[in-house]
Amino acid sequence: MKVLITEKQIKKRVSELAETIARECISGHLHAIFVLKGAFIFCADLLRALSKNDVDVTVDYTIAKSYVGTESSGEVKFSMNVDVGGKEVLLVEDIIDTGRTIKRLKEELMKQDANSIKVACLLDKPSRREVDMKADYVGFEIPDKFVVGYGLDCDEKYRHFPCVKIIE
Repeated sequence: MKVLITEKQIKKRVSELAETIARECISGHLHAIFVLKGAFIFCADLLRALSKNDVDVTVDYTIAKSYVGTESSGEVKFSMNVDVGGKEVLLVEDIIDTGRTIKRLKEELMKQDANSIKVACLLDKPSRREVDMKADYVGFEIPDKFVVGYGLDCDEKYRHFPCVKIIE
């Protein structure tokens, strides 16, 4: 495996994202909803960085699955029991690939009359996009390679890496 994004690069970019999100947070209060399992590390680091920027954050999660091995199944399965009515929502995702998962989650949340819903992703792979979906906050744009680490996995392995690596 080859390192694509180092731990140092990730830390710097997460801090920059938090500063931008904090500047754009109208109410000073965000309700973050992260996608399990892949986004848990990114979300934790992002929330700690947001707290340094005086943003009050509540947290929830949803479970979404669309991958089998290294390929998207094309079908998004998710479990979500959250209430976002009247809230400023930050949907936190590890990677946007085809865009199906995050688009579907955002559509479901929009039905609950949130004040706003913005999407933050660590990694964006626009060359694989199959639906019209763009994140409001992107950590890194990456090439069409299968990556692991910093929460991302391959059959539940490699999430623990502090960096992002390419699986050849």
